[in-house]
Amino acid sequence: MSNKPWSGRFGDATDRRVEQFTESISFDHRLFKQDIMGSKAHARMLAKVGFLTADECQQIERGLTEIQAEYEAGRFEFVLSREDVHMHIEAALVERLGDVGRKLHTARSRNDQVATDVKLWTREALARVEAGVRELQRAFVQAGRRHAGVIVPGYTHLQRAQPVLAAHVFLAYVEKLERDRSRVVDCARRLNLLPLGSAALAGTSLPIDREFVAAELGFDGITANSLDASSDRDFVLEAVFALTLIAEHLAGWAEEWILWMTQEFGFLALPDALCTGSSIMPQKKNPDVLELIRGRSARVIGALTNLLVLVKGLPLAYNRDLQEDKRALFDAFDTVEASLALAAVVVDGAELRRDRIASRIEEGFLDATTLMEALIRLGIPQRTAHEIIGKLVGQCERKGLGRLSELDDADFQAVHPALGPELRSVLGVKNAVQAFASAGSTNPTRVEGELTKWERRLKPHGPTNI
Repeated sequence: MSNKPWSGRFGDATDRRVEQFTESISFDHRLFKQDIMGSKAHARMLAKVGFLTADECQQIERGLTEIQAEYEAGRFEFVLSREDVHMHIEAALVERLGDVGRKLHTARSRNDQVATDVKLWTREALARVEAGVRELQRAFVQAGRRHAGVIVPGYTHLQRAQPVLAAHVFLAYVEKLERDRSRVVDCARRLNLLPLGSAALAGTSLPIDREFVAAELGFDGITANSLDASSDRDFVLEAVFALTLIAEHLAGWAEEWILWMTQEFGFLALPDALCTGSSIMPQKKNPDVLELIRGRSARVIGALTNLLVLVKGLPLAYNRDLQEDKRALFDAFDTVEASLALAAVVVDGAELRRDRIASRIEEGFLDATTLMEALIRLGIPQRTAHEIIGKLVGQCERKGLGRLSELDDADFQAVHPALGPELRSVLGVKNAVQAFASAGSTNPTRVEGELTKWERRLKPHGPTNI
């Protein structure tokens, strides 16, 4: 029992099966660096308030640095009986320093210690995700520049609806990602209060300086309630919720581009290096990266569901259930970081098949709404104008014509006298795109302005916003 820091109360050794069931070192070793960071800051605080001498503090910091170096070099030994990352580091320190090492746990518990470690880890991971989101935004903006002037069909219900600039489509994903980025930054801001010093649940009777530790670790302040601090995992759920929306947005984009790569659409080409083939069909070129980005969103959604159920109904203060938060947290971040990185590579490598798109862009009466709006400008009520253009489309279909411009003037006049030859100036997808005027529309001048704005906003800005 001597290897258990809590063994004083117990008379029997822990059953090996219990050790195997309750260990967390197999996954929480990923908190190693954060646990060292927090322990060094805690040691400096203990020295500041008089529970460690300056020499003892130096010994502890030096010992922790050596332990971290062993871990990073792959030489640190993990032992199942030591349960978690905190007990491994503490045991290694005590082996080096004896009673000096035993002083480090003064005025803290594994409860506030793990909450601090997870916050530090999540803060760093959020910074990586924020950088990944910005990189993908830059890739979409650059794709918009590469495909300036390309017009593609816009869809509703997966039916051709109105013409839009390809750059406008790419900028739509930039906007989605900007909301994702703002959620990530906001989550990092909200989590940035230090729980260390809350101890097990009620605080400590020792005169510690929590504000000092907060400043040392880059927190904006300290948590106000020890009961809440030891049990709070809102920041974990919030982070994974933000990741879930990113994964959802990536899945929707991947689905669209998978469709665009089909022979039926034929809009998009990807380099061979970003695709795979079939073991039986030699002609195949499959967008597996896009399919896996779409598919792995399920893991992130699953992680969020896991966490929501995990914390449901837990009473205040620490409960061992919370040990299980890390698996979902780590996997969600790993999945989204990898997906963001590959998505940027795919967007950088993608090329629209301009000739294929142009050969079919006039199909589907994409200019019908623009012609309707031209009638509205002449004073015809919207519902009446809608009916008039619907009748023109019907005429085209009955005559086997694919475009409104293929109707002659007599056809137009037979439907409504306001349909004079001058209205042909809005027909065709190029004219229709030029006719858009509203803020946020696919009007070429407005899209150019948006591209310029995002190029300016997404210039490399040094350190992350988190």
